[in-house]
This record gives sequence, C-alpha cells and structure tokens, in this order.
Amino acid sequence: MRISSVLVANRGEIALRVVRACRELGLRSIAVYSDADAGAAHVRHADDAVHIGKSSAAKSYLDPDALLEAARSAGADAVHPGYGFLSERASFARAVADAGLVWVGPAAEVIEQMGDKAAARAVAARAGVPVVPGSDEVADVEAAIAAAADIGYPVLVKAAAGGGGRGIRPASSDDELRTVVVEAQREAASAFGSDVVYLERALPHPKHVEVQVLADAHGTVVHCFERDCSLQRRRQKVLEEAPAPGLDPGVRRAMCDAAVALAREVGYVGAGTVEFLLDGEQFFFIEMNTRIQVEHPVTELVTGLDLVALQLRVADGEALPFGQDDVALRGAAIEFRVNAEDPDDDFLPTPGEVSTLELPGGPGVRVDTALAAGDVIPPFYDSMVAKLLVWAPDREAALARGRRALAEYRVEGVPTTIPLHRRLLDDPTVVSGDYDITFLEGFTT
Repeated sequence: MRISSVLVANRGEIALRVVRACRELGLRSIAVYSDADAGAAHVRHADDAVHIGKSSAAKSYLDPDALLEAARSAGADAVHPGYGFLSERASFARAVADAGLVWVGPAAEVIEQMGDKAAARAVAARAGVPVVPGSDEVADVEAAIAAAADIGYPVLVKAAAGGGGRGIRPASSDDELRTVVVEAQREAASAFGSDVVYLERALPHPKHVEVQVLADAHGTVVHCFERDCSLQRRRQKVLEEAPAPGLDPGVRRAMCDAAVALAREVGYVGAGTVEFLLDGEQFFFIEMNTRIQVEHPVTELVTGLDLVALQLRVADGEALPFGQDDVALRGAAIEFRVNAEDPDDDFLPTPGEVSTLELPGGPGVRVDTALAAGDVIPPFYDSMVAKLLVWAPDREAALARGRRALAEYRVEGVPTTIPLHRRLLDDPTVVSGDYDITFLEGFTT
C-alpha cells in the first residue's frame, strides 16, 4: 500500500474502530487526544498518539492546524476523519491534500458540493433522482413566502449548509413562515457559518431510509443496500436496522439504483450514504453524508463487508475487489445507540464516572465502544458512548436477540438510553416495523 501510517482525527469508539482496521491492514495508526482523553482506549490501542490540545473540542478535535501538525510530527501518510468533528469540512480535506497527505474520503470539491443541500438537490435532479418538491435558495422572508406559494404548505425551512437536524424549521402559514425563516437563518449562521436557507415540502409521516454506497477511483460504484433510520428524537437517530422493514423489493431496487446514480454523477470516491424520505412507495433524496456513518456496522453485519477497511484501501488507490452482483443481503441487523443521557429527564446528558460496565455477548452480538468500567465520560463531546448491534437470520429473531442483549447490558454510575431501547422493543409499533420519523417524539413525551 502507498499508505503506511494513518492519523485518526477523531476520538471514542469510531477512532478505536479505525485503529483496529489499520492494524488488520498492517498500517501504523496514530491517535490524537485532548486533555480529557489522555487515558482513552483509542489512545492506548493506537501505535502512536499525539496530544492536540485542551478538553474543549474547539481547542482540540476541531482545530485543523493542531491536527495537521500532529500528522506532520508523527509522520502520517493519511488522515481518516471518522464521523462528526471535521469529517465533512471541505476546507480541512483540502488542507490535508495540500499538505501532501491522503484524505480518507471523497475530494474536497465533492464534500463542498454535497454539503450544500441546495447544490446537492441540483446534483440529484441531474442524476434523475427524485427530490422533495422545494425551492432554490431564498434570500429573505418575501422570497420564502413566494416559494411556499408554489410548493404548498406545510413546508420546512432548511439550512443549505446544514446537517444533523439543525437549521430546520416547519411552517404551516405565511405568518408562521415569517418567523421561522429568521430563526432558521440565525441558527444556520451560528451552527454552519452560513445563513442561506431553502424550502422543502413537509411530508407528514415519512420513513427515513438511507443507502450505503462505495466507490473507487476506477469507475466502480456499488450500493450495500439500505438502513431504516426512522426512529429519531429531534432528528437525531436512536435506532437503525437493515434491511428496512416492509420495504417493497421494487422500491428497494429503485432507491439503491438512485443512490448509485447520484454517487456517479458527483464523481464520488470512498464510502458515503445517500439519505431518502420514503412516503408510501415514493422516495425522495434529502442529502448525502460524505463520510462513514455512525450506523455503518448495521450494513457490515448484513453484507459481511468491512466498510472502514474498504475506505482505507480505496483511499490508497485500490479498486474495489468486488462488483454489485457480489454484494448480497443476509439476515437482519439492528443497532441501538447507547447515549449517556437520561431518557426520563428530557434526555439530559449525564457525564460522569462509569462504576460498573457489563457488556452483552453471545451469538450475533457486537458492541462498538471505547468505554470501560472506571472511565469518566467527559462533558465536552457527543453523549453517545456505545453501539450495541445484533444480527440474526430474520427480523423477528433479531428483535428477540436485541431484547436478550439489552437485558444483559449493565451500566452503573450514569443513566443511559438502554432502558429506552428495552421499552422500544416491547412496543407493538416497533415490533411491526410500521413506524415513521414522528413515532419516537410521541413515544418519549
């Protein structure tokens, strides 16, 4: 391989996941860490580690200069950004490339294009991929009102540079739109450095289904089937499963083909996710995530692929070692995001020391975590501390395995979302698979 050492520009379970993939590929892994993470698992397991700053993310994991200096000083050939932090920051990807390093992800220009939601809609339209009826960028309230007249209420005001559910506001009338446009612009400017917004028609009860794609620099683009991510709280995913329950095989084929067409249109290289809203048997493109996803292990379990290893190999210039006909869907998998949050107290984050930790095991159970008993969950970062995954030959068996694994999972010292997941798997709507993106809001209030 041209790459021999990889700087992992992240922390926690995804950093550890990349470190492990590097080891299996014979690559030297270089961790980075803040003051708060000096004793963290990703630091202990990496071949080398570099301190990059204070505990605040802004002064460590979000500091591109500190990361580039760490890569230089440690002799890295490549940078893997994981997810979150700077993983979709085009300027960082460009700086990595300008420094003569390999960026494990798509080109900065692709990140830039797909990170602008309005531009991404235009790419999708060129590729023949259905998009939710909507507008171009709207400059002010009056332009928004004019666009809403064409689209029809209800609408969503969305940040063009948005992500993670932020910068989105619903409106059902002109008067409401006058208020939410200003709110969305303000939030977008604060969160993304751009106040540009656009409008989309609001679909009342859609499912959120995403397609995993892989592409190399030699013209091969494949999909790895879909994941249902409809169980969300405040537009943040809580539970994901593959395949999507109840999805018509014809709709699956069309959606997966659309994801491949979009990736081809934008010249994508690497692992990425194309996200859709599913309304009955109609699906609409909403965005593309130009990085590895939190929920990538769900796809790994039902396809047998190692997506992180494939990311690294493709970034090194290798061709994908298989074609579309070689990617098969096998069984059913579910991922439960374990957050250090109290679901009975409006999901208040609960940093602190984990006094007891007993992980589930047995057939078809996987836990991705960097947490151990005695560790302190710091208050500076995202509250997700683990991902529990189960696989079984069919969905009914996967649900049963999930109940068993959740019953075994014991965390003491801090509240977590494990009790919420136990309740979800006992709910008839979740068991039936007939849930949509609105379900969990009602379930948890």
